[in-house]
Amino acid sequence: MEEQNFVSGLSNINFSNIDLHLIVSYLITLGKNIVTAIIVFIVGRFIIKYVVKILRSITQKHLLDASIVSFINSLIQISLNLLLAIIIIGILGIDTTSFLAVFASAGMAVGMALSGTLQNFAGGVLILVLKPYKVGDFIEAQGFAGTVKAIQIFNTVLSTADNQTIIIPNGPLATGCLKNSTAAHTRRIDIDVEVAYGTNPDDVRKVLKGIIDADERIMKEDAYAPLIPMTAMSSSSIVFQIRVWAAASDYWNVRFETTEKAYRELTAAGIEIPFQQVDVHLKDHVNKQEQ
Repeated sequence: MEEQNFVSGLSNINFSNIDLHLIVSYLITLGKNIVTAIIVFIVGRFIIKYVVKILRSITQKHLLDASIVSFINSLIQISLNLLLAIIIIGILGIDTTSFLAVFASAGMAVGMALSGTLQNFAGGVLILVLKPYKVGDFIEAQGFAGTVKAIQIFNTVLSTADNQTIIIPNGPLATGCLKNSTAAHTRRIDIDVEVAYGTNPDDVRKVLKGIIDADERIMKEDAYAPLIPMTAMSSSSIVFQIRVWAAASDYWNVRFETTEKAYRELTAAGIEIPFQQVDVHLKDHVNKQEQ
């Protein structure tokens, strides 16, 4: 019964009123627009990559800061992709004016939804202006530590010492606490050295001074004169401290090698390096009760 009603309904349609030529023309136009949009997309993507490549070479040629280069490239690439999207929408026959009007009216809602993203963008701008760090610096922030590889439009990319990639939003980096270990060209190295009670301090300083004098990486100028003060008398040792200055790039190598040399040279000189120990004394009356 339902099939008969459907057939009878089709028979009542007046196909003479349908302009097949108009439909075919519309489909042809739509097909052309789709093909054109695909071509424009492919060509546009190629042009964007080419423009970004040219821009990168120009900025590097003019010796701009690597942080600014990565930020500008990221910003321009996103802007060009948005422009390409608007062009493709226009080619498909969608009214771009209406589209932009809708986009503008939704701007506040989108802005509220993406408030964190906008804060990260503003943070990226502040980082480039104030320069608390730059590409190549070793920083500690937000519980992570690593070398800055790129400052992008929304994020900063770090590479850790064990070659892990850490991505941190720019907003917290611009407003939070941050430690930059390579902002200065020089760093002071403090190494504690413990020796046994009864050791002659002059003997300790003589050994440690010989290690310092033999290392050309350690700075010897008056402003960076090495020091070997006695800093503490702990429960089982006397504590000296090696305080020397070196280039920031040599910090870890000097620290590790000087620590090992101090152990070797002090041991060779017969100076005792104590270990943590506890002496227990029993009272006489306790011993008598046990007997």
